[in-house]
Amino acid sequence: MTAQNARHGDRSVTVLSFDTSTAAFAAAIVRDGTMLDSIVSFTERNHSVRILSEIKELLSRNGIRGSDLDAVAVGQGPGSYTGVRIAVTAAKTLAWAWNKPLIGVSSLQALAYGAWNHLRKANEDMVSDRNHWIVPLMDARRGQVYTCRYSADLSGEWSMIDPDGIRLIEDWARRIEQEATLDAQVSKIWFVGDVETHRTTIELAEQSGANLRTLAFDMDAAAVGQLAELRFRLGERDDVHSFVPNYTQLAEAEAKLLAASRGE
Repeated sequence: MTAQNARHGDRSVTVLSFDTSTAAFAAAIVRDGTMLDSIVSFTERNHSVRILSEIKELLSRNGIRGSDLDAVAVGQGPGSYTGVRIAVTAAKTLAWAWNKPLIGVSSLQALAYGAWNHLRKANEDMVSDRNHWIVPLMDARRGQVYTCRYSADLSGEWSMIDPDGIRLIEDWARRIEQEATLDAQVSKIWFVGDVETHRTTIELAEQSGANLRTLAFDMDAAAVGQLAELRFRLGERDDVHSFVPNYTQLAEAEAKLLAASRGE
């Protein structure tokens, strides 16, 4: 999918987007692919207490009412079980109350998309026109991460290679490195998000010669809104009543390996 082309439409679209899958509560107002305003707070234990008041303040200071929106977008997970549940519940409540479409977005895809946009703007000399792999990471403890993989380039191409999952970081980094050495089209591999916890593992994989880079990056709610707008313009909606969080479980094969390593 070419994000830039898909964004073109015949009318203006305004989206309220937010995510609480990580320690950050991130919310934004996005209109026609451009962020109008945003808020970020790092009070994970207070997400459930503050989320609606923070959203109300964001809308109020921009003179926007719920009725002015075209859609409510939310990070569907994976990530913190409690955090994801809080955001999804709030999004369903607001979409129902305002009678607006609800659009869910993978929190991992949003993390990757936001990081890629940041890289393109801040590191133009480091981003070539060849393919890049964007690998978002959220720590899932015990050597595990919530992760996926996307391919991107400067033309606006954005496509998924591996879907959301919870994976063992050591095996995952090794697999990424091995596949990169066999693909001459890959310019760089970017591990983004919660990278500090797993930096040693990533650096070990980098010793093989693969062009691995890291970027510590927090959730960007504007990316949630931009991705949701693409779905909205394609006519895609989620059912308010049946919409549920994506918690994501460890793949069966990886779960067995992890259990074996613990002697279970």
